[in-house]
Amino acid sequence: MKQSIVHIALVVDDYDEAIHFYTQKLDFTLIEDTYQPEQDKRWVVVSPKNSNGTTILLAKASNSIQKDFVGNQSGGRVFLFLGTDDFHGDYQRLLSKGIEFVRDPKVADYGTVAVFKDLYGNLWDLIQFNNEHPMHSRLI
Repeated sequence: MKQSIVHIALVVDDYDEAIHFYTQKLDFTLIEDTYQPEQDKRWVVVSPKNSNGTTILLAKASNSIQKDFVGNQSGGRVFLFLGTDDFHGDYQRLLSKGIEFVRDPKVADYGTVAVFKDLYGNLWDLIQFNNEHPMHSRLI
């Protein structure tokens, strides 16, 4: 049996501003943007370019409880992890697009990492795993 985590739902304030951020600032690919009239919402899916892994479902907050979690889905912890095979190139590209890094790059025993914010304040790791790390082979 083979299973995969297909989507991670990320609660957002607005579909179009989230699509713009993820496709223009993070250079993700918009995979799907389908209106669902029966629920009066959109099914919006983005993914890092050239990735066949888990995608992000941009889910617009539809009530006050959900709106309270926009930008803080993990209680202030790093929520998402963007793996790369070119840390320094991606770090410089993200900086040039105005991405705010809240922790500078550091080299750790598992690889090189820096923490940035998305447009709502959710924290992300930009990470390049060392060749010896078990996650390295999952990204190449």
